[in-house]
Amino acid sequence: MNPKNNFNPKIGNSTTCTWFTGKAESRTGRPKKLLCLLLSMILFTLCPFPVSAKETETDAENDTAKTLSPYFFIEGADTSVDHFPLKDTEVTVNINGTIAETYVTQTYTNEGRNPISATYVFPASTGTTVHGMKMQIGDQVITAKIKEKEEAKTEYEQAKSEGKNASLLEQQRPNVFTMNLSNLMPGQTIRLELHYTELIHATDGIYQFAFPTVVGPRYATPPAEGEEDSSEWTATPYLEDSETASGTYSINVNLSTGVPITGLSSKSHDIDIAWNSDSNARVTLANPEDFAGDRDYILEYRLSGEDINCGLMLDKGETENFFLLMVQPPQRPQPDNIPPREYTFVVDVSGSMSGSPLDTAKELIRTLVTNLKETDTFNVILFSGASTRLSPSPLPATEENIQAALELVEDQVGAGGTELAPALESAIPRPTHDGKARSIVVITDGYISGETEIFDLIRKNSGTANFFSFGIGGSVNRYLIEGIAKTGGGESFVVTDSEDASAMAKKFCTYIQSPVLTDIQITSNDFDMYDMEPIQISTLFAEKPIIMFGKWNGEPTGTIHISGKNGTQDYKQEIQVSESQISPDHQAIRYLWARTRVEQIMDYGFSQDDESVKEEVTALGLTYSMMTPYTSFIAVLETVQNTTGENTDVDQPQPLPSQVSSLAVGGGYLFGSEPDILLPLCLAMLSVSAFSFHRRRQQKSHHI
Repeated sequence: MNPKNNFNPKIGNSTTCTWFTGKAESRTGRPKKLLCLLLSMILFTLCPFPVSAKETETDAENDTAKTLSPYFFIEGADTSVDHFPLKDTEVTVNINGTIAETYVTQTYTNEGRNPISATYVFPASTGTTVHGMKMQIGDQVITAKIKEKEEAKTEYEQAKSEGKNASLLEQQRPNVFTMNLSNLMPGQTIRLELHYTELIHATDGIYQFAFPTVVGPRYATPPAEGEEDSSEWTATPYLEDSETASGTYSINVNLSTGVPITGLSSKSHDIDIAWNSDSNARVTLANPEDFAGDRDYILEYRLSGEDINCGLMLDKGETENFFLLMVQPPQRPQPDNIPPREYTFVVDVSGSMSGSPLDTAKELIRTLVTNLKETDTFNVILFSGASTRLSPSPLPATEENIQAALELVEDQVGAGGTELAPALESAIPRPTHDGKARSIVVITDGYISGETEIFDLIRKNSGTANFFSFGIGGSVNRYLIEGIAKTGGGESFVVTDSEDASAMAKKFCTYIQSPVLTDIQITSNDFDMYDMEPIQISTLFAEKPIIMFGKWNGEPTGTIHISGKNGTQDYKQEIQVSESQISPDHQAIRYLWARTRVEQIMDYGFSQDDESVKEEVTALGLTYSMMTPYTSFIAVLETVQNTTGENTDVDQPQPLPSQVSSLAVGGGYLFGSEPDILLPLCLAMLSVSAFSFHRRRQQKSHHI
């Protein structure tokens, strides 16, 4: 049960406390209500929070309409069971040109005295294609098979019941997976290797490789009666924010670009760089003792000389041929007249934003609103479990209104749930014909599980405004952050700390003032291309390459034409197909095409209940050996390991993301204070209230 969403203001059976609203109340009624409020605060502070899986299960039995929420793991409850079967994670990334291939090796060891089956939740990038898994037990290596999700689940449960070692990899979100392991015997070690592929491209000349290491706690709204619950994975255990996970986490990157590299750095981790040449480097963690698995690993670099992000890559297969088209856009135009704009800033002030993330958001909103033009109008909507608006309607960007917005945001401390959908609904403007360009800017860590609802809402209202998103923190939900921008025709930004906030805000202001390229058209002559993804690219805001995947028939001849509008100028570019080489190194393009196809079909707002969509996505997963919502990897060692049939299910706890407080899990207290601070504060407030009440009684008696 999530304590931050189950505050019961009732005292006894009849008295109800009311939050102060500023409305006139009777002299005798207000102190009573204030007294009741303060007592409720004290009782709420002292209430225990759910701290174990057993307590969570008990609560679930008593409250069928509970909100799914993570809980804290307490070590030492049963020393015969090892609650930390994941011992080591080793990440190796090979970046060749613009394609990154990642191998993640996880080592699980049961150091307890009983057989266990473990479940572990872990993340990946939103653009990642997971297309390989191997399981190693001793000298035996089993290559996992891709199967329909239900078939794989049935096979895993069968192997588990028979006492066999099995591993099941399932997709919960495009960037969240669960690993299930069965029958780990005392002292037994299992190694799992996962194979990812993704594309890297530049924005403003900066290439960024981001590897998420931890899944932040997700706020999950209970499903409606009769609806299937797809968010059970969110009820996962976390370590408290003062604890570090046991085991090691290493990340090694081999970077080869073909042209000189400059500005290679990481703000997320301390790194060592070993240069083999000016275009080839090996990047390792500088301090292996510093646990690397509690924040996104972000590596950035620039290229000097020729930009490898332009051109055409071809792959020729046995039955299908694939291509990858990447075209550098023109420089951003500088129009003399920028139309007036209307901005609505939707800011997350929930419990998971408490502390450093909210401070970063405040710095971001401060820079955004102070850079508005006099011709702009704006509004601010704050959301947690409920929403608060700065104004019923957009306000002119005057100094007075900007100051009011800053004061509203500055007063926030971060508490409560994360109900983004209602806030977003209230932010969407009604259709008007006043010539204003409207933008909705969402600022959040994205720790919710109902992403599809958000994408559906944006897609249905995509004609009313452009939607932009700022992810706040070192381990944001990039699936939500990037999906908001992709469905809403905008751009996404990730702000890891307050130092980046001002620069990112200014970059946003530059982006939004005028798009780089509009009315984009891609055609070909004498080159038979088909099944292009995405089908249409209408507007390009950021200075990053145009990217398109597709298939081709026949011979690699002819030309590809790209056209559009660059401000008031016509833009044209031509690619000669015959100048592109077919290479075995380009086989990853087929996986990238398949992943993009799945993304277009269902990831960002399409109904997942459509049977035709399910059939097509399943077929893509099986054909290209790829993880999807409907396909999973399964590996089984046929030798029976557990002959007793005794087995304990264990949920592997995760570390909280760096700079995320215990409030995100429900382990914090009202207003983010500890009880030894808040209780005296409440008692002091109660004393002040009683003194004030006594003085008013005296004044009233004197007046009479």
